[in-house]
Amino acid sequence: MRNIEKTALVTGGSRGIGKAIAKDFSKTGIDVVITGRDKGRLKDTAEELKTHCKNAYWIDADLGTDLGLDRILSFLKEKNVEVDVLVNNAAIIHSSTSLIDFDMEIWQEVINVNLIGAVKITKLLLPGMVSRNYGKIINISSIGGRKGAAGRSAYRVTKAGLISFTESLAAEVKSSGIDVNCICPGSVVTEGYVEAFGQQSIENDHMMDPSEIAALCSFLVGDHSTAITGATIDAYGPSNPLFR
Repeated sequence: MRNIEKTALVTGGSRGIGKAIAKDFSKTGIDVVITGRDKGRLKDTAEELKTHCKNAYWIDADLGTDLGLDRILSFLKEKNVEVDVLVNNAAIIHSSTSLIDFDMEIWQEVINVNLIGAVKITKLLLPGMVSRNYGKIINISSIGGRKGAAGRSAYRVTKAGLISFTESLAAEVKSSGIDVNCICPGSVVTEGYVEAFGQQSIENDHMMDPSEIAALCSFLVGDHSTAITGATIDAYGPSNPLFR
């Protein structure tokens, strides 16, 4: 158990699930670093976080590029910030598109952000966690990571990949005091979901609020969750196929 102040980095932290996670962390006194592409949203979110935690930082960076990863590393070094908690949440949600019609540049971008970017930033932050013998890593997968579906090839490949990445990494780093877990949310009301599928897509009775996923993340980074690592937790809510 690590009885000192913690700092969390949440990718895609300016809106949706990422913002909810960052806010929930800040309310428990965890300092937060959020990343994303929209400077305005990042700045506004960081100001909200500062009402709860001691420090809140934002970095405008594209996780799908090495330049974006370099910006994050440079910022952390400049501010002398040590990251204890990493939430790999950033993701591109594409509209339903069959592979034959899929623009391969977009397909590659989804892979770069959702999966490769998550792996690279994890690798970037791991040495510090290992040296301190402490760390919490949460990968945000999806109900879509459990099964493929027509028109969803790029997105679901990345989310399935995060599940396997979680299991592999957890086996590597538990001896270094690091817990790695994965959450598969069901249908959640977010700006990205609406952008991909339209306003009508959330006008039903099986959507969840981002705060429900945030609460689960707060438990997983807390001191009472040390028995849980390498786990993939299905958080489907009312979108659970068992209930529909």
